Amino acid sequence: MRNAPTILHLDMDAFFAQAEQASKPSLRGKAVVVGGLGPRGVVATASYEARAFGVHSAMPMAQARRLAPNAAYLVPRFAFYRSISEQVMGLLGELSPLVEPLSLDEAFVDLEAGEAAWDGESARLAGVRLRADIRAVTGLTGSVGLASCKMLAKIASEQAKPDGLVLIEPGTERALLGPMSVRTLPGVGPATGDHLRRAGIITVDEIAEAGEDELVRLLGKAHGHALYAMALARDDRPVVAARETKSVSVEDTYDVDIHDRVRVELEVQRLADRCVRRLRGAGLSGRTIVLKVRRYDFSTLTRSETLRGPTDDQAVIREAAARLLDSVDTTGGVRLLGVGVSGLADFTQEDLFAQAAEAVEAAAVEREDGPGEELADESVGEAAVPVEHEWRPGHDVRHAVLGHGWVQGSGLGRVTVRFETPESGPGRVRTFRTEDPELEPADPLPLVRRRPEEGGEAAVGTVGAQDVDSGSSAAGSGNSR
Repeated sequence: MRNAPTILHLDMDAFFAQAEQASKPSLRGKAVVVGGLGPRGVVATASYEARAFGVHSAMPMAQARRLAPNAAYLVPRFAFYRSISEQVMGLLGELSPLVEPLSLDEAFVDLEAGEAAWDGESARLAGVRLRADIRAVTGLTGSVGLASCKMLAKIASEQAKPDGLVLIEPGTERALLGPMSVRTLPGVGPATGDHLRRAGIITVDEIAEAGEDELVRLLGKAHGHALYAMALARDDRPVVAARETKSVSVEDTYDVDIHDRVRVELEVQRLADRCVRRLRGAGLSGRTIVLKVRRYDFSTLTRSETLRGPTDDQAVIREAAARLLDSVDTTGGVRLLGVGVSGLADFTQEDLFAQAAEAVEAAAVEREDGPGEELADESVGEAAVPVEHEWRPGHDVRHAVLGHGWVQGSGLGRVTVRFETPESGPGRVRTFRTEDPELEPADPLPLVRRRPEEGGEAAVGTVGAQDVDSGSSAAGSGNSR
């Protein structure tokens, strides 16, 4: 524990939903739900307007639609969110070399390590500047917690929501934690919370009163010791600058179980290709190929194969995934498939590339049965086939005449588009044939085209033993988590 609140926790407010509202003027101040839209989809993020109806993260999408039938339901744009996250993490990196990202929208920062703060006042000013910079660079809001340890900084940022800053003064931690629910503490989920409740332990104060021996008896040695320390506001975990990536993987959940074995094989190949793209994008390779299959009865099987050396070769990873699938019975149907690579390295094994090259060469020899002219004709014919686009709600499009817009919905051979940009007002809506040649997918537009010289001020609060002021500037706009 430190003597100054120099551990900062940043949590972007309802990140995915806020980014969608910022990029789509017609959705600002309205209920927005982002997630999988199929029958088995779940909510990734809900705006505050949607949360007022009871919608929350991890809720089945079908239940969310019953609670908020008039909300805007959008498919996530992860590349877009990742680009915003990189801007935010860059700002954190300017504060300190010790930044510990927890997800795209959340991170710890050791302000003391970057000499950005050394006492309460300097920490508060660093938090104010950070929030102003985030708004100026991304157009979005984030909530900041400042405390003497990671656990309390995260609790402070939760109290700061939406769009605020909360600082927990050293020496006030025990009084602040005491009346809170045991569920406030990290590692206390529904099961542990119920177990403690049955033992008559509901608040953090009651954990401290029960004593360490009783907690060990109830929860086991490791969990009991850790929970007792947290109840006393003891948390010595350091901010870790980088977490080593242990694996790269992709997976898809299907709205309807896949029974056709050929379709399953094609899906595994497609997932292998996506996994390779992620590997190469991260400059990594791996030795162990992993296949994940969740069957119709929710049973999940995992199969793996370890190669002679690390690779990022598409053909090698495809072949390994196919071999793993051969050992799995998919007769009853498949609801989820995943392909991953572990045993990561930043180099590749040359002999595996050679092996893949030989396979490609052999396949090329097999195809040399017909005249070259026929092959040329076939390739021209394939190029002439119109491209079929999948118009996903919320994704960006561009019309040759009307410009940039986003998909509101599609079906029955039609796609409805609202034409607007982050800098425009709410735009007009038009409907087109799905194969309209003037309409095509587009990249997202930046939320802020240029960085203003001055950022706006934000609400700031300070917590002593009892006092909380989290600010409210975004509460009515839905740009909150």
